[in-house]
Amino acid sequence: MYKLIPFIALLACALAAPAEVVRSSSNVEADGSYGFVWELNDGTSFQEQGVGGQGANGAFAYISPEGLPVQLSYVADQNGFQPNSDLLPTPPPIPEEILRSIRYIQEHPTPEELADRAVRASQI
Repeated sequence: MYKLIPFIALLACALAAPAEVVRSSSNVEADGSYGFVWELNDGTSFQEQGVGGQGANGAFAYISPEGLPVQLSYVADQNGFQPNSDLLPTPPPIPEEILRSIRYIQEHPTPEELADRAVRASQI
């Protein structure tokens, strides 16, 4: 499952234009660990290593239709799929009004919040 999204992206890139595999290697060990690398002559590459059922990390790269290099690395483990790329969208900054509201709430807890904090402190 961890390999599905990058594999689909690689497959889409590979199908978009004829390309030849220039490097392909893979290994699977008895303990469930594995690794593989694919490289195509059009600049597309995909690599991954991991342990089946526990997690994986890898990266893929290709040239976009606009001619720009696209690179993405990822980790997939008990915390889910965590991609990393300059091309991924990022959230907008938090407005100052919201930050002020959060600070106010933290500095002025309700009686219920104070009681909850006391209970949690006694549990530690």
